[in-house]
Amino acid sequence: MKLSVLDQSPILAGTDPKEALKQTTELAKWTDRLGFHRFWVSEHHSTGSLAGSAPEILATHLAAHTNQIRIGTGGVLLPHYSSYKIAEAFRILETLHPNRIDLGVGRAPGGMPNVNLALNSGQLPSIENYPAQVEELMAYLHGQDPHGMDIHATPKGDTAPPIWMLGSSGTSARLAADLGVSYSFAHFINGRGGIRAMERYQDYFTSSMQQSTPAGNVSVFVVCADTDEHAEYLASSLDMALLQIEQGYQRSHFPTPEEALSHSYTIFEEERIQDNRNRMIVGCAEKVKEEIEQLAEMYHVEEVIINTIITPFEERMKSYELIADAFALSTHSTTMT
Repeated sequence: MKLSVLDQSPILAGTDPKEALKQTTELAKWTDRLGFHRFWVSEHHSTGSLAGSAPEILATHLAAHTNQIRIGTGGVLLPHYSSYKIAEAFRILETLHPNRIDLGVGRAPGGMPNVNLALNSGQLPSIENYPAQVEELMAYLHGQDPHGMDIHATPKGDTAPPIWMLGSSGTSARLAADLGVSYSFAHFINGRGGIRAMERYQDYFTSSMQQSTPAGNVSVFVVCADTDEHAEYLASSLDMALLQIEQGYQRSHFPTPEEALSHSYTIFEEERIQDNRNRMIVGCAEKVKEEIEQLAEMYHVEEVIINTIITPFEERMKSYELIADAFALSTHSTTMT
């Protein structure tokens, strides 16, 4: 089974956005050495606790600082942009790092509602055009001229980065199937309904110029530590963060376990925290390995993407190391530097 990474460049307590991006770079280098398959970075706008707002730029930086791991976006919010321009940006990336680049796309706003207006000169993006945009993007990436305008996305090349459609519903799954692109379900966003969505994708998949068979994966929050007890301690901060996001609370950083455990929750909040655990896998390496394998089996996929947001940063690094060791991902050295 393949294991991959989704990093949202979280701003941890006691750090700032500059440090968060530095940590993303260190984590990419670390998981490359550990043998993880992909490393995707996200797009969030006007979000105080997440530093990643331009994944295509960050991916360029990360590809230059890693050796084997695939680098990609999780993902570019396509309705805000020109398909032609995105195609050219990723043709540059593919030319610099052939067969190592993924182009994940989504249609979410990527922040508060006003973000839509700020990114589109005061207008709302046309979500209805999203399927056509993806088709247009695929054509440009593969050297075609979809509108007969005598233009091509340059630089041209023999390889093209695969498009991955990111989603958390059956609608996105069916769209990915109809367009013939790869599909990634965000279990860490929606802990229910994903299995049926992936089945829908696999059942209705239609071949395209990109691929002839379906390819899917699932992403989930994971917190791994030496013991179940310590993993629960670390995960308490993520519990609090997810709850506050639901409540519309804006933070400049993610909370610490100490802050989370000292907080007094209402009965309703405790129920929400428990429900959000459907989006997470928490425990020691043996327990985490078992639950990751179960998740992959339920989704009928051979790849799970791990998103770990805990503090301090050293615990994030260790969590990925424990998982890599449990799955014997690599025989490379795992000495932190």
